[in-house]
Amino acid sequence: MIDAALERDAELTAVYFGHGAVGAFPEISTRLARAGVPTHDLREGVLEKIGTTRTPQPVLAVAHWSPQRIADIVERADVGFVVVTVDVSDPGNLGTILRSAEAAGAVGVVVAGVSVDVRSPKVVRASAGALFGVPVVEAGDPAAALDGLRVAGVRTYAAVARGGSDPASVPLGRGSAIVVGNEAHGLDAALMDHLDGTVTIPMAGAAESLNVAMAATVLCFEAARQRAGSAEGP
Repeated sequence: MIDAALERDAELTAVYFGHGAVGAFPEISTRLARAGVPTHDLREGVLEKIGTTRTPQPVLAVAHWSPQRIADIVERADVGFVVVTVDVSDPGNLGTILRSAEAAGAVGVVVAGVSVDVRSPKVVRASAGALFGVPVVEAGDPAAALDGLRVAGVRTYAAVARGGSDPASVPLGRGSAIVVGNEAHGLDAALMDHLDGTVTIPMAGAAESLNVAMAATVLCFEAARQRAGSAEGP
């Protein structure tokens, strides 16, 4: 994770090595020194007390968090797409969505509603470094966030289990926002008035729906496919 943060030019304010771990990570140690990041070699047993897992990795880092606004990502939406999550509660799901959004080239992710903390250690780990590579906006009011995007000219399309348009028929590649909801309840019906449309991923068999992170991933790469196709056009 620290290596991934350095790859994305994240601002690390300090790094802590477990007892005797400095020599085990020479490449990271060298990169940290070149970047001017302060490092600390902890005494035996200290890292285990401050880590958030039962057996933490032998290197921990503190990173600076830079708050983003809707306006910060809207100005880039004309060349790409935005992902909006509403009330996503599972840290693994949110981390995976961040990872897929970065991999597919999203210009930003808006985390709205009553969501798991985007800075949760589990979210950070599940993102595999993507948290440092894609702009993330935290928005308390999902309706206000969607309205802010629409006022700026960004089209909003929500993923629903049934009744939506085929994603391939909806312009997702540029100037659009893909909206996904809570794992158990989906999107609040009151938010439908704040959307430009809905999309449903075609599925075979008796499956009712996909996991929210998987659905977001499919739609992200459909948006990437459309964007690539438009770039290759006349």
